[in-house]
Amino acid sequence: MKDIEIKLENLSIKSHEIIKGSVKVNYPGRYDGIVINTQILNSNQLIVYKSYNNKAISQNVSRLFINKNDMPQNSAEFTASVEFEPKEPHEVKFRASIIQEHKEIESDILFAKLIS
Repeated sequence: MKDIEIKLENLSIKSHEIIKGSVKVNYPGRYDGIVINTQILNSNQLIVYKSYNNKAISQNVSRLFINKNDMPQNSAEFTASVEFEPKEPHEVKFRASIIQEHKEIESDILFAKLIS
């Protein structure tokens, strides 16, 4: 079992559709929270996070930090979206990391496909 695992409901992403995902932490040690970064490969565009654990995010956030105190059962659900129209398909890299005292302890990477 991985120390941290990120999953998406669907690995095929479309512009302006809600992306639903989850992160599960199985790390036995102390940690402050997790951070989820996303990169649209071969693009300068960003994915915008909309919510986590049913809490709306008011600003446009492209890097999501979730405090351990906001993660019941060491898990979190999130939503995000792509706010632009891609001219071609792109690979999208999702990376979830465990953070302790401003340092990354463990991470998991997942790739999805952004289709036009």
